[in-house]
Amino acid sequence: MNDTAKERRAASRLAADRVSYVTVGPDAAGQRLDNFLLRLAKGVPQSHVYRIVRSGQVRVNKARASVDRRLVEGDQIRVPPLRIAASTPAPTPARAQMPPVLFEDEHLIAVDKPAGLAAHGGSGIAHGLIELVRAARPNQPFLELAHRLDRETSGILLLAKTRRALLGLHEQLREGQVDKRYLALVGGDWVNDRQHVRLPLVKRATRSGERRVSVDEDEGLAAHTVFNLRQRYGQFTLLEAELKTGRTHQIRVHLAHVGFPIVGDDKYGDFELNRRVARGEFGAPFGRMFLHACATRFRHPASGTPMAIESALDRECSDFLRALGRA
Repeated sequence: MNDTAKERRAASRLAADRVSYVTVGPDAAGQRLDNFLLRLAKGVPQSHVYRIVRSGQVRVNKARASVDRRLVEGDQIRVPPLRIAASTPAPTPARAQMPPVLFEDEHLIAVDKPAGLAAHGGSGIAHGLIELVRAARPNQPFLELAHRLDRETSGILLLAKTRRALLGLHEQLREGQVDKRYLALVGGDWVNDRQHVRLPLVKRATRSGERRVSVDEDEGLAAHTVFNLRQRYGQFTLLEAELKTGRTHQIRVHLAHVGFPIVGDDKYGDFELNRRVARGEFGAPFGRMFLHACATRFRHPASGTPMAIESALDRECSDFLRALGRA
């Protein structure tokens, strides 16, 4: 029995009038809780799935769990009553929205995610990148995100087409064997050619439910970024960020904390500078966050072959740099 058939059988056990319990099998090991539930409860709005997890109605081994928890074989998941609307499936996104493909084989896809597109749907977002790719590959039985990018970050995003590839990529990510590089334009005149930033980060939610990350020497988890100077543009500097750890919002918070906020960052940035940039005061209007996943290197999860994938800056970023160069 394939993954899709197993998921249909498990979904048929979910009840609309009582709590259901589902045991994680080997095929779902390593999957995020949100992705597991979204596949299991097809027909249930994504926003509802995220809400029941965050409110504690979903339990893993009798304990509350976050949406990004990685499941292991044997985990028992408590699912509250759910009404599966099998006869009215959610509309699928158009195939024309499929992001550009940088690499694809039978095990994985590397796509060039545009800024403004979330990695996945949920929390008020109807469709994310994973839904677009699934719509464009309707006959592909397995497609999962191997990692995430912030909604406003552009560039390389890896998706697994097999469980073996997903687990292999996750292992490399956990062991720090994936080399991920980003281009970030910051406000200010950066000094050092190469600078290590080691600042522990903690993730908290505000009263409104917004996720915020901050530097916290007492409670934070170790986070390490290496910044390499690429080019100076007067009041701005183009940096290459090399991730040594993969904490949420790591590059954004590290740069803001050392006094060099990313241009266009509406959460941790310099809001007055962002306003001036958007108005075109520096030669051309620019209305997004300037953070781009430009290169990644890893071992192919099936063959072990060294892989190197690159993504060029999009036109909006390139045009803004040219405008700064002429200023």
